[in-house]
Parts: sequence; C-alpha cells; structure tokens
Amino acid sequence: MSDSTNHDCHMCGLEDSDDATVVFRDDLWSGQTVPGYDVPGWFVLRVRRHAERLTGLSDAELETFGRRARDLTAAVGEVTGAPATYLLAFGENHRHFHVLVIARTEDVPDDRRNGDILKLRSERSEPEEAARLVPAVRSAYQRLAESGAQVTVGG
Repeated sequence: MSDSTNHDCHMCGLEDSDDATVVFRDDLWSGQTVPGYDVPGWFVLRVRRHAERLTGLSDAELETFGRRARDLTAAVGEVTGAPATYLLAFGENHRHFHVLVIARTEDVPDDRRNGDILKLRSERSEPEEAARLVPAVRSAYQRLAESGAQVTVGG
C-alpha cells in the first residue's frame, strides 16, 4: 500500500480502523463497515491510498476493482440472503474513491429501494448487529476470493 493518505480525508482515516470492522485488506483495497453507515449488511469497498473518484485510480487499482467488488458483493449477498445487493458510488461528500455495498433485504419497502435506500442510514442504524455480520462476511469473502469462481446469489 502506498503512504499516500490525506489526513483530512474520512476514507483515508479508515486505515486506522479496528480489525474487527474489516472484511479484508490487501495492498490496494479494503472492505469494511464504517461508522455512520452502521446498517446491518452495509459495507464500504475503498481504495487504500488517497485517490479521488474512479478517474484517479491507477491501472493496478482498476484491474483489481471489479474482482474485489464482485467478491465482496457476493459475500454480503450470501450472508444476508438479500435478493439484491447494491453497489453505489457517488464521490461528492467523500471524493476518495469508494463504493457502498448494500444488502437490500426483503423487508425493505418499495419507497426505500434503489437510491432511496440511503434513507435507511438513519432509520436502521444498528452498530452492534452490523458488527456481528463482519466475521461471516469475512469468511465468505475469503472463500470466494480464493476460489475465483463466478458466484450467483439468489435465483
């Protein structure tokens, strides 16, 4: 991992996160829970060095992003049983490149689906329950990443 961090960047600050919040870390990427997004089944996949937006990623980061996103999304879907798992990137509040991986479970009402799912950030915040899912997602991620197999979640 590069030493390139921005001390004023919230996403860079996650480098100091407790290991209990982390699904995986490699040289380029980290998948983890994030304070303030403590909804069970919500994770952040972020580039570990400070790179702004998708256009700021290096070739190596671009080459590995799809695989990391696929494996984390599959692990979250497998553990939560969610019929849909969203991958969201905005880059306005936090320019540091990251995506939200959000399990959209069956109990999410129609008016909280698609982009409106972010309203659940305050409505369903459960830090202890979100943390409880990390070990299971970590285990599923490790298995999926090691197998390299294409995964289909759901029907």
